[in-house]
Amino acid sequence: MFNLNSELITIREDVGRHNALDKIIGHLVTQDLLPLDQHLLFLSGRASFELIQKAAMAGIHFIMAVGAPSSLAVEMALEHDITLIGFLNKTRYNIYTGPKRIKI
Repeated sequence: MFNLNSELITIREDVGRHNALDKIIGHLVTQDLLPLDQHLLFLSGRASFELIQKAAMAGIHFIMAVGAPSSLAVEMALEHDITLIGFLNKTRYNIYTGPKRIKI
């Protein structure tokens, strides 16, 4: 999780991606930082529907993933006005939803 200045706020890992996101959100709840609308979520793998759903519940509006989003993840991101980026690497990325938040 990053703030809007691209500073790393917290990082968590787990065998299950869903558990790692639960750990991040739980940690930030204890810091009284919800909603997380001023934060950027970075996923080191695929963006699944469940991860987008959890992010939406926490108020996250910007998600970047190294992998591809599932079609249901894209639908969920559209429904909740979340900017969703996939296939992110040093030189390129795909914008699936919410391009209005991208500044080049």
